[in-house]
Amino acid sequence: MSVAERFAQARPRLIQLAYSELGDIGEAEDVVQEAWLRLERTDVRAIENLGGWLTTVVARLALDRLRSARAPGDLCRPMASGAARIGRPGGPRHAGRVGQLCAAGHP
Repeated sequence: MSVAERFAQARPRLIQLAYSELGDIGEAEDVVQEAWLRLERTDVRAIENLGGWLTTVVARLALDRLRSARAPGDLCRPMASGAARIGRPGGPRHAGRVGQLCAAGHP
């Protein structure tokens, strides 16, 4: 199985991981795409556990994205809009760490 096929197989799980951290499907897809670009620049033969490598890269990229939000409150706005519902993107059940931070009053 090629690296591209293995990545495609892991992609849904990686998107779910990024989404659980970010609470935004578009942001999650961007993070997974960045992980693919990093994988393309890496000597795959040096990676012993591709699934573990991808999980680590996606988790770190998602955390980096949380830390460097464009402006204070950017990630909390969808939840504060009143339009978000539990179980929907941006809703409190799917917001992961973003929801925890916003609920605690962090911007």
